[in-house]
Amino acid sequence: MSHTMRDVAERAGVSPATVSRVLNKTQYISPDTEQRVLKVVRELNYYKNVHARRLSTGQSNLFGLVISEIANPYFPEIIRGFQGAAWDRGFDVLLFNTEYSPARTESVIRKLIESDVRGVAIMTSSVDTKTTAELTAAGVGMVFCNLGPPGRLISNISIDYQRGISQAIEHVVALGHRRAAVIAGPGDNRTAITIRHALIAGLKRHKLNPLPVIDCNYRVDSGASAVRTILSRSERPTVIFCGSDLIAMGAMNALEEEGVQVPGDVSVIGIDDISFAFLARPPLTTISVPREHLGAIAFEALQKLLKLKRQKGAEYYLGTELVIRKSTAPAKRQLSRTMT
Repeated sequence: MSHTMRDVAERAGVSPATVSRVLNKTQYISPDTEQRVLKVVRELNYYKNVHARRLSTGQSNLFGLVISEIANPYFPEIIRGFQGAAWDRGFDVLLFNTEYSPARTESVIRKLIESDVRGVAIMTSSVDTKTTAELTAAGVGMVFCNLGPPGRLISNISIDYQRGISQAIEHVVALGHRRAAVIAGPGDNRTAITIRHALIAGLKRHKLNPLPVIDCNYRVDSGASAVRTILSRSERPTVIFCGSDLIAMGAMNALEEEGVQVPGDVSVIGIDDISFAFLARPPLTTISVPREHLGAIAFEALQKLLKLKRQKGAEYYLGTELVIRKSTAPAKRQLSRTMT
C-alpha cells in the first residue's frame, strides 16, 4: 500500500506543509519535529512524488549538470560538490556528458528542457551560449566555467589559473630551469586556450621562451605522443608544463620508455591535482583546482541567479595553488640527445 504526505502528517501530528518542508529542506524545522517526521517516513516507507510537486508548485525539483566525459577523473569531484549542495537543499540532479559530440550535446539540451530543470551547470568548455540558446529561451538559468562576462540567466565561474601557473613558473625558475616546453590541451577548448596563453606569457616574462608548444587531447596517450615529438628535437627542455594531469602522466610514461628520468633529466608539471596525481611515479607536481568546491559554487550560483527578479547573472572566482611533489627537481646542467 502506498502512502500519501497527508498520511505521514497525520501519524506525525503535523501539517502536510511541515512534512513538505522537512523533506524538501525549504525552511527551518525544529530538530525534534524533523526527527519525528523522518521516523514516520521510514515507518511508512514513504517516497516523495516529484510529479505531484511539479503540478502543485509549477516547478520541478531538478537541476542539470553537464560535463564532457564521465571517465575523465577531473569531473567526479565536481559532481560530488554539485550533487551534495543540491541534495542538502532538497533538490535532485540530472547528470549528462557530451563526449565532445555536437549531436550528443543537442540531445542533452533537448532532454534538459523536456525534464523541466530549474537550472543547469555547464562544466565543460565544449558547450557555449550559442549551443545553449534554447535553454535561455526556455527560461532555464545556467552557470558556465571560464566562459566570459555573465548575462541574463547566465552566471560564470572564472578559475584563476594565473595564480597557480605563476607559482609553478617561479618554482622551476628557482630550480634553475632555462628551457621549457608546453603540452597544452585541445586547441579549440576555452580552458585549454586560457591555460596555454597564461603559460606562454608567464614563461616569456622569465625569459623561458617555450619550445615547442603542442596542442593535444586531454588523454594519457596524447601526452605520450606529444613527448615523443619533443624528444625528436635537437634541443630538449629541462621542464615540461602540461595542460592537465592526464597529459602529464602520459608524458612521464613516455619519458620513462625513452630512458629519460623524471625529474633527474626532465621535470614535469601538471594541472588539476586529480586523485591519481600523488600516486604517479614519481608523485606529480601540479596546480590544484578545488573541484568539489567548484561544483558547490556552481549550484549556489544557480540558486542565487534564479531567486533574482531580473535574473541577472554574476561572476564568481576560484583560486588555484601549486602542489609541489617529486616530479620536479633542480635542472640538469646539460641535456643532450645521447641520453636516450
